Amino acid sequence: MSYQLFTSESVAAGHPDKIADAISDAILDAVLQQDPNAKTGLETIVGANKIGLFGEIKTAADVDFEAVARETVKKLGYTNPDWNFSDKSPIDNNIHQQSPEIAQGVVDDSGAGDQGMMFGYACDEAPELMPLPISIAHKLTRSLDEKRESGDLSFLRPDGKSQVTVEYKNGKPVSVEKVVLAVAHDEETDDDTVRKIVKVEIIDKVLAEYGYKVSDSQVVINGTGTWHIPGPDTDAGLTGRKIVVDGYGGFARVGGGAFSGKDPSKVDRSGAYAARYLAKNVVAKGLAKKCEVSLAYVIGRPQPQMVSFDTFDTETVAKKEIEKFIDGLLDTSVKGIIEGLDLRRPIYSQTVAYGHFGKEDLPWEQIV
Repeated sequence: MSYQLFTSESVAAGHPDKIADAISDAILDAVLQQDPNAKTGLETIVGANKIGLFGEIKTAADVDFEAVARETVKKLGYTNPDWNFSDKSPIDNNIHQQSPEIAQGVVDDSGAGDQGMMFGYACDEAPELMPLPISIAHKLTRSLDEKRESGDLSFLRPDGKSQVTVEYKNGKPVSVEKVVLAVAHDEETDDDTVRKIVKVEIIDKVLAEYGYKVSDSQVVINGTGTWHIPGPDTDAGLTGRKIVVDGYGGFARVGGGAFSGKDPSKVDRSGAYAARYLAKNVVAKGLAKKCEVSLAYVIGRPQPQMVSFDTFDTETVAKKEIEKFIDGLLDTSVKGIIEGLDLRRPIYSQTVAYGHFGKEDLPWEQIV
């Protein structure tokens, strides 16, 4: 890479867009629990004291969508009606049956649920085999949520964002140059106290895990000064609006398709997971220091129209050997991906916050 500085961002689980993703995937998981062969394309919108459920579904499952949505909002910490959004907010349910034109092409996972291209990426910059900026950004928002949920920092409220800038030399990370954190907090705790505690208890501790540190001058916490009211009253949220956060923080190409709310017949999701699985295993096996895998599909067709990879001149073996390794690692037909990674399970709520990649328990993160 030729960048000397690179910045990535992450958002907390209570960010409005992530609330929407969480509801969509919670409904998906509830459906798959009863009906592993269900087909879904679920969308959620959250705004000031309002939740809207949209999209399509084909399933034998009997799921109370509104109850799932309310329980998800409650788990995320939105139980105070004074914030003008809570688990008691009105819900408008518009979920309908799947279009027969789509259904005819995805019977028994025999074909892709849509057209599109997907990218998967891995590199050796962080233990997660992810780019360092997004790895640290995710760890910051995860720590922010954990400190709030545990009560260690009781002044915190749901919602938050992080942004991390890393300096590179000769394509390798050498320092963290800037950390930005936005945190919602109660009215009783003054802004200076919040900044001091968050710097020491979250930023310093997270950076130390990766072997870095920053001075106070390199940190911005709540750049506008004060933030008290979290969630959709401040900014509406939509499913699928954080695809760069969900992926590689801008470090790799983006296919454009969102993940949440989609069952694995939708290759926007399963194809992206397969591409990550392939790329990660190339790097994990030491065949290259960086790898990006690209797939492309046509609706209703089982096989990808394209399988390609780039190792950015970091390969340690002949590219033919990497190609052979990728070809033998996973059947990249739609059915092959779903069965090979065992994707028709209720595992998708785990993906919602802090990115869909770099979490070692998920099937596409496994190393052969």
